[in-house]
Parts: sequence; C-alpha cells; structure tokens
Amino acid sequence: MKEAFAFLPRSWSRERRSAVTIAIALLGAVIFLWLLAIPLSWMPDPIGPAAAQFAAGALCTVELTVAAGLIGIVIGLLAAFGKLSKVPPLRWVANFYIWVIRGTPLLVQIYFVFFALPDLLPVQLSDFNSAVIALAMNVGAYNAEAIRAGILAVHKGQTEAARSLGLSPLQTFRDVIFPQSFRVALPSLVNNFVSLLKDSSLATAIGVVELMNIGNRIRSASYQPVPVLITAAVIYLVLTTLMTQISGALERQMNVEDHK
Repeated sequence: MKEAFAFLPRSWSRERRSAVTIAIALLGAVIFLWLLAIPLSWMPDPIGPAAAQFAAGALCTVELTVAAGLIGIVIGLLAAFGKLSKVPPLRWVANFYIWVIRGTPLLVQIYFVFFALPDLLPVQLSDFNSAVIALAMNVGAYNAEAIRAGILAVHKGQTEAARSLGLSPLQTFRDVIFPQSFRVALPSLVNNFVSLLKDSSLATAIGVVELMNIGNRIRSASYQPVPVLITAAVIYLVLTTLMTQISGALERQMNVEDHK
C-alpha cells in the first residue's frame, strides 16, 4: 500500500506529493466514517439492520484512538525527558513508569483505571474517559522509548556546534536536537498510533461502545459470528490502511529515509 497514491504527477516535489496524499487520506477517512452506514445497510441480516450501530462504533473507535494518541505523545515526551534527565528522582519515576506499563497487560491497565483508580483518588470517570487514560498511559510508555532513542541518535557534535554559536540549551534542543530526533522517532511513533487503533478494541471490556462492543452485541443477539466479525475486521482494516497512508506520507514529507 506504500504506492497507493502513485498516480500523483511525478513532476511534483516530494513535499507536495506527501501533502496531497495526507489530504486525500484524511478526506477518505472522513467520508468513510460519514457514509459507512449506507453500504452496510445494503447487506443482509444481521449487518444491514445494525448499519447505524456499526458506523457509530467505528466513529467512537476513531475518537478514542485520536484522544489517547495525542495525550500519549505528551506523556511520551515527558517520560523521555525524565529518562534523560540528570536529576535522579525524575529518572527513577520515568523508569518505573515505563517498566510497569510495558511489563503489564493493557487489559489490566484498563481495568485498574476504571475500577481501582476511583477507590484511590476522589474521581469518577466515565468508561470512555477511563479507556482514554489507560490507552494514553500505555502508548505513552512506548512513545517515550521511541523519542528517547531519537534524541540519543543525534550526534553530540550537533549540540557542541550549536552551543559554540551562542545558542542556549533550550534553543539548542528546540531548533537543533528535537527536529532531527523527531524524524528518527517518527516511524515508531506512527506504528504505535496504528497499534493503538487496534488496541482500542480492548475498551469493550469496560463497556465503551466502540466497534468491537457493537460487534459483540450483534453477534450475541444474532448468533451469527462470521458476518459480524468479518464486517468489524474490514472496518478496522480500512481505518488502519488510511492511517498507514498518512504515516507513509509524513515520513516522506520529513524525508525520514535520508536520516536513517
């Protein structure tokens, strides 16, 4: 699927082709979610009568993925900075967080946020918000390792050269280190985001009405698992394919391959 938009004129620059690819993929995702119920309604039982439910579940899945993914980027940045910090307590906290999250199942983390967190803190979270927090914390740990690796991949000579030109540590990181490290980390970050879309199906365990939750309800009511599961799988496949197109275009936009 890497060349799915190879029909774009070869005379265009790489940046222009990538930007158009991203725009087409985003527009395709919007149209797919908006019109999903129409083709599904043409299908026989048990899919046709539940077309609107499948469409609503797919939209909830995307909302869950985007919300958790954006928060996960912020958490990953903070955790990566913590692991690289010269302050021991910050390193300990970051290392402990990443160790716990990567060493325990995501389903356990979702259950912990939904069932145990309200007993530990005076907060009441909805099933959707609980899933967002758990998924964001999970993907944040993996993002942290990708970002940390990207930062460490930048040669120290870049920092020394920037400081010799009179740049402050903050300016050096913002203008020299971070742009290069982000290019290195981008493929892993995008892969984590695509995996997050699939992992969001575990939110059905706490009652979030996302795509798999809808599928389980219809399967239980119709006793026809084959068409229901195939429909859910196809929807996931379309969404992940569109995300893969966007990720590939982003990598080409930032010329990631030339920096590997």
